[in-house]
Amino acid sequence: MTIAVLGIDLGKNSCSVVGLDKAGSVVVRRRMRREGVIAFAAKQPTCVVAMEACCGAHHMGRVLAAQGHTVRLMSPEYVRPYVKAQKNDDRDAEAIAEAATRPTMRFVELKSEEQLDMQTLHRVRDRLICDRTSLMNQMRSLLLERGHIVPQGRAKLREHLARLLDLEGSPLTPRIRELLLDMRQRWEALNKRIADLDAEFVEAARADERTQRLLTIPGIGALNATALVAAVGDARTFNRGRDLTAWLGLVPRQATTGGKPRLLGITKRGSRYLRKNLIQGARASLPALSKSQTRLGAWLRALAARAHHNAVVVALAGKIARIAWALLRHEQRYEATPLAA
Repeated sequence: MTIAVLGIDLGKNSCSVVGLDKAGSVVVRRRMRREGVIAFAAKQPTCVVAMEACCGAHHMGRVLAAQGHTVRLMSPEYVRPYVKAQKNDDRDAEAIAEAATRPTMRFVELKSEEQLDMQTLHRVRDRLICDRTSLMNQMRSLLLERGHIVPQGRAKLREHLARLLDLEGSPLTPRIRELLLDMRQRWEALNKRIADLDAEFVEAARADERTQRLLTIPGIGALNATALVAAVGDARTFNRGRDLTAWLGLVPRQATTGGKPRLLGITKRGSRYLRKNLIQGARASLPALSKSQTRLGAWLRALAARAHHNAVVVALAGKIARIAWALLRHEQRYEATPLAA
């Protein structure tokens, strides 16, 4: 029994394992715990180990790669067509092993501990942002129920709370005033935690040469630079900049049939967090870039003349992603190309 491809359907506690020989026939079907999978793989000759890119896959992949195996991670979306008949864990593992043998399959780069740590920090910050927004909206609703309409913006809410809570003769009842004081204290604590994470991202961006190159791109700050480096890792994973843009979901969806091309809205595939940050960065940098006497500025002005403002923003976000790939791939810094005289 020689296993050429080992397909693993990862679970929280137990995993299904299917081994294929060189001819593609199933020679092993087993169900074991995660530590059992590692021990089983250690006894096998080096082979291709295939898994879906899901929670815990990168840790398992690094352990198996250290044993000498070739680890291939795939998006679950690409594995689904290979599942035969009714879905179960064994057939999922078999589909994973079969999909890994396809020459046109696209694989996910195995992430290091440093990349996962940075991604975790970004996810924690994003959760804190959501908590802060939810808390602010609740405070606004409580004030609205008592006839106090607060304009949009954190500064406006802060000023309004100061007038209602810090001055004598507050129109609020004592219990609601006490409740809002507690909510404001939690809001300030969230602000501090978010500011601490932002400072950590700035320090991390200064310490990494790759993020330093990305910071030269308009619309890219420490937040976007560290998130891109953590997610992309080795830019050689993508053959060209458009592949990275497609991976981020910033390219149009296609509905082409009979040779008649039809482009729709963006696909919104991949990381929603990265796509959101890139679009926000493009929106912030668009006014200055569209006025610049550069090739990028001329392209933006021509695009703005025939497309909606939001479409221009998304197109600029895609352009920024392609520039980021080029800088990471060729180890260069961004330099704006002036218009020809």
